[in-house]
Amino acid sequence: MKDIADYLSAPYRDGARGPLAFDCYGLVNAVRHEVFGLPLLPSLGGVGRSKLRENTKAYREVSAGLEECLPEPGAIASALIGDFLDHVGVVVYLDGQLKVLDTNPGGPRIRTVRDFEARYQRVVYYR
Repeated sequence: MKDIADYLSAPYRDGARGPLAFDCYGLVNAVRHEVFGLPLLPSLGGVGRSKLRENTKAYREVSAGLEECLPEPGAIASALIGDFLDHVGVVVYLDGQLKVLDTNPGGPRIRTVRDFEARYQRVVYYR
């Protein structure tokens, strides 16, 4: 199993699924699988940073097979703008609290759940 710190040096690249670079969905999928031992989700090659419609369609398909939950380690944090999926992160447990690991063009970052939620209209979590 990998450690969360292993992902903090991987640069952001739109459409990247790892292991050397990730986009937000690629990072979520890799961390859930490699850190938490969860099954890989579909690769979703058509999603990307500026593709809200494609992201939302893929989100609806993938989330239909998942269970909505409160923030918990390994949960997907789905950031929505209205009905559109804008971004995803993965919940991790670090320093005694739940946080969200995500990546954008600035690179990976870890924020508290509260700070992640404050950036978006609505965040829905899935296990």
